[in-house]
Amino acid sequence: MPSGPTLLPLGDGAAVAEAVAQRMLLERQWHPDRPLGLATGRTMEPVYRRFAELVAALPQGEAERLRRDWCSFNLDAYVGLAPSDPRSFAAEMEQRLVQPLGLDPRRVRLPDGLAADPAGEARRYGAAVAAAGGIGLQLLGLGLNGHVGFNEPPCPATAPCRALELSEATRHQNAAAFGGDPAAVPARAITLGMAEILAAERILLVVTGAAKAAILRSCLQEPPGPERPASWLQHHPDVTVIVDAAALGAGVN
Repeated sequence: MPSGPTLLPLGDGAAVAEAVAQRMLLERQWHPDRPLGLATGRTMEPVYRRFAELVAALPQGEAERLRRDWCSFNLDAYVGLAPSDPRSFAAEMEQRLVQPLGLDPRRVRLPDGLAADPAGEARRYGAAVAAAGGIGLQLLGLGLNGHVGFNEPPCPATAPCRALELSEATRHQNAAAFGGDPAAVPARAITLGMAEILAAERILLVVTGAAKAAILRSCLQEPPGPERPASWLQHHPDVTVIVDAAALGAGVN
């Protein structure tokens, strides 16, 4: 039986970014044959900034191998946003990883938010992840309602890659990128499901900020269930939760 997630508490967001970036680099060096699972959002911004710095400091040959062998799948994408839209996750990946690292953008994969059939695109994307061998290391942030990726509650552990409606809570949480207007946040998204996430070999749940303390505690300490999708991570055999002091709060152990 899994013993539950491993908690790695660190002092602040900079220490969290350093730890996650180092693990990302080791993953690409040790397991270049397995795709990396990527997340977006404010929590990941300093992670990708630090990762780019680490890659820039590598010997030229190592950096070139990393670029040549790169393969990643993002968790999700908004339905209705073109990759060129600066609010899209594709644009975020272009800015934070593709350009700084000099990656072939075809190796940084995301769902197609402009697909005429979002449900069909979700099935295609999930199949592409499976065909690549599944995710090696999956990065996850944590939503205030317990979502990971865009797996909104209620969500069973078996939910596959799919198109879905975003909750009001998630649209409020993501409104900053849309001028602060939750109504401007797309109503739908395509997301890898809990099925694909839980099939990853290793998972890093990255949590910073006091606003996440209560939901993190609930997801780690209460019995897993569909109302807190991240709680299903308790069943995974290799989950590390990298958390800063503010998000650790009180009572998480």
